Amino acid sequence: MTGKKVVKKEKTTKLFGTDGIRGTANQYPMTPDMVVKIGQAIGYLLLKQDLKSQDNQKNAPLTHISRKVVIGKDTRLSGYMIEQALASGLNSMGIHVQLVGPLPTPGIGYLTRTMRAAAGIVISASHNPFYDNGIKIFGPDGFKISEEIECEIERLVLSQDLTELLPASKEIGRTKRIEDSQGRYIVYAKSTFPLEYTLDGMRIVLDTAHGASYKVAPSVFQELGAEVIQLGDEPNGININDKVGALHPQKLSEAVVQYRADVGISLDGDADRVIMVDEKGEIVNGDRILAICALQMKELGILKKNTVVATQMSNFGLEKKMNQSGIKLVKTGVGDKYVVEEMRKNGYNLGGEQSGHIIFLDHTTTGDGIIAALSVLAVVKQTGKEMSELARVFDDVPQVLINLRVKRRMDLHEIEGYNSMIKNIENELKGNGRVFVRFSGTEPVIRVLVEGLDKAQISQFAGEIATFLERELS
Repeated sequence: MTGKKVVKKEKTTKLFGTDGIRGTANQYPMTPDMVVKIGQAIGYLLLKQDLKSQDNQKNAPLTHISRKVVIGKDTRLSGYMIEQALASGLNSMGIHVQLVGPLPTPGIGYLTRTMRAAAGIVISASHNPFYDNGIKIFGPDGFKISEEIECEIERLVLSQDLTELLPASKEIGRTKRIEDSQGRYIVYAKSTFPLEYTLDGMRIVLDTAHGASYKVAPSVFQELGAEVIQLGDEPNGININDKVGALHPQKLSEAVVQYRADVGISLDGDADRVIMVDEKGEIVNGDRILAICALQMKELGILKKNTVVATQMSNFGLEKKMNQSGIKLVKTGVGDKYVVEEMRKNGYNLGGEQSGHIIFLDHTTTGDGIIAALSVLAVVKQTGKEMSELARVFDDVPQVLINLRVKRRMDLHEIEGYNSMIKNIENELKGNGRVFVRFSGTEPVIRVLVEGLDKAQISQFAGEIATFLERELS
């Protein structure tokens, strides 16, 4: 037990957060020398696992399948640097690397499985600005690696002289580019849309955030028959997520009204999340997308165990609607990896976050913005209803969310006055609301969420908490 506690502490203060390794490009840990070491650590663990298998096969030679890693990225300027450093580190450990270029994060999970690779790596900081970047790692099954493997990578990078583990010169790996990866993903994404329907006659405004999906996303919808008007389709290395994409759907909303479109689809930089817009320009967030899909899947008899998985950030209105409809809502900690863990553990097939990470485990291993959007469009076709009618699936309980940038992290309950402040606010809410405060796992931000019946009251409470924390953590 003691060893596990030490590892957990190291994990929260070193490399990995809730969604891989992330930081500012050219600053620790996203520097070329550190990324080479990360690549070497991943490569060593893959060979170590292969050698274990080799022991069980009477010294059979290493296979090319077990020594292959797929690497994809989004459109950030620093992606070139990190891609080369990762490939170099992996090659030095005898791993063969296959580069696929810009591709949505879920596409790497798919290719890792179908190409029988030992691992897949995505170079992306998701919805963050261009100056950040990150590394997400998938196992051979297409799911993100476990915390145990993350901890072992950290140990190797931070405590081991990796040059002592390098293989002989003749065992150095090779790197090559895969030219048809985008086409493979397009076919895969389209295959999740019901064969008996098309998108003929539908006009879609699509915002690809100048990110990883700027080429593949329009092709998916166009090949299914839709007319696509695209925003955020001119990446230059520094404009990814810049006032576009899932975190900034306002321009999309305006464009849907301007072009009289049937629907708007807004993806983030690595396209693992989606926010939609109805034909009236109203924003449809992840909670509503979950509700739309859950009700239709229950109607079709394909919602496993009549259960949906969401997070603590989800609106109480979603939970109320699911309960009224005979659907159980299970809540996890914030982060799509926790949603996926809960789904895999208990055999559920639909889950997601208010922020737009929607996971359909029948089709994909992680959040996929394109497939989530296709699933909603399938409901539009199956029901004959307009997007605005579907989106009125439940009434929101008022929420106020404040994202506060901070300089340091600490246990909030150790701050003098914090516990009493939260208790007083909860008493004022009188059981008709809640307070949820957490540190982001991917950026130096603390999120303050207050939910309740009175918007003015919860705004005041959220501001009070944020002011207190800004003073204590800045």
